[in-house]
Amino acid sequence: MTTRVAAELGAVIWTVAHERWGDTARPTGHHCPADLRWCILRRTPTAPLDLFSVPPGGHPMARVLPFVLFAFGVWFWLKARRSVSSLVGTEAELGLLPRDRQNTELAGPDAGLERALDGARAGRWEPVARLLAATGKDRDWERRALYVQVLGEAAARDDSWLRAWRAAGESPDADAELVQASATVSRAWLLRGSPYAKHTTPEQADSFHELLPAVRADTARAAALGPDDPSPYIVEIRTALGVGYGPEQMRELWAEITARTPHPTSAPLYGAHEAAMRYWSARWHGSAELAEEFAAQATADAPPGTLMTALPLIAWYDHHDASAGPRDYTSPWLTALVDAALADTAAAPADHPRLPELRHLLAYFLTRQGRHEEALEQFRLVDGYVHALPWRTRRDPVEFFTSTRTTAIRGSEARARIRKGV
Repeated sequence: MTTRVAAELGAVIWTVAHERWGDTARPTGHHCPADLRWCILRRTPTAPLDLFSVPPGGHPMARVLPFVLFAFGVWFWLKARRSVSSLVGTEAELGLLPRDRQNTELAGPDAGLERALDGARAGRWEPVARLLAATGKDRDWERRALYVQVLGEAAARDDSWLRAWRAAGESPDADAELVQASATVSRAWLLRGSPYAKHTTPEQADSFHELLPAVRADTARAAALGPDDPSPYIVEIRTALGVGYGPEQMRELWAEITARTPHPTSAPLYGAHEAAMRYWSARWHGSAELAEEFAAQATADAPPGTLMTALPLIAWYDHHDASAGPRDYTSPWLTALVDAALADTAAAPADHPRLPELRHLLAYFLTRQGRHEEALEQFRLVDGYVHALPWRTRRDPVEFFTSTRTTAIRGSEARARIRKGV
């Protein structure tokens, strides 16, 4: 590899030498055609790598150049090795976890939820029941909706613990039925395979649409058992995406949620707004304008710390990120959105269950804006967890997360060296 690097560099410099000194600078003229790069890189029985030969009377520099180029090749290779070693060392020094220790189920740390998931994987439903009962008792709808979604995703992969829970009581349990509704919709999306129709086979689409009617029955049963709980209706939004609710039907569903979380006595639910904005996006049943309008309305009178400032960033990512150039990320408008979201995180309670999701978004946008030190701070706060936007939009969310984090680390180090005059 080192020799080839030297040869590639040599090809360029030989061309310059040829222009300066003519044919006397060409190596072994009886073997080389006019294309000097081809000559240097080719292998023949008489000249396995014709790089170091010089014809009699050739220019003296022609004898020195190959050795200089070989040394340059070694230097570039060693520099690359040092760069990788330095990066690994820096990550460890910063206390950042390697890619094989990133949690792909959660967006951030939650000891209670992680214990419940561990219990479910072991076939025990009791930790899950206790966790959800506490959220219902406290009327902590934001946390409850998040837990229901995560537990439903777990049950979609293995529902043995959920079936045991539902069979344990003499009468239906509102919490168990709610998780069942979430599991059914998660299973439908797993069967679909991809949120994009172009990546979904006809068989996957058929299975998806066959299962969705069962979701509506499950959510209706959960809503009847918990009439004050907005969570069943939040679950139903995910059904609305696939079934194709019309705008009026979606507005009726949204009204059920807002009736149970009236403003201003209740804080706006991040999870509900994020799900609803998906409906109004161009990917599903709306447009970029409708999604951005919904996001703007949500943030207009939202109290600080409710994380509604995430919605404009999500809308921008969904509709513009794929085609955006470097200047688009540093536009005054997007910079103002990021600054508002930073202020929102500062005002939010430290235990807000959705706070890590906004931090993930900020880590991405700050990196793209070249604000690497601020980005690195957000990465530190969510390190070890990658189940969040934008990472989860890729087939390999861990790779997307760690590669973006690497950019932030290198940018932060470069700025530090500039400050030190190094």
